[in-house]
Amino acid sequence: MKLTAFIEREGDGYVSLCPELDIASQGDSVESARDNLREAVELFFETASPEEVTQRLHDEVFVTQLEVAFG
Repeated sequence: MKLTAFIEREGDGYVSLCPELDIASQGDSVESARDNLREAVELFFETASPEEVTQRLHDEVFVTQLEVAFG
């Protein structure tokens, strides 16, 4: 299954988010934040009931850019 991972710098580390499941993690580098998120998502799938997976899984997530006026 392919899911989305948003990763952004926060302080000295990186925060990662899977918006389809609303699961987050973190790491000291982009790679470790991604790997830790993958581990958290895999753990969720291993432990969640089918009903919880169905309830939390958003099958349509759109990533796009937004232009706004500033200043």
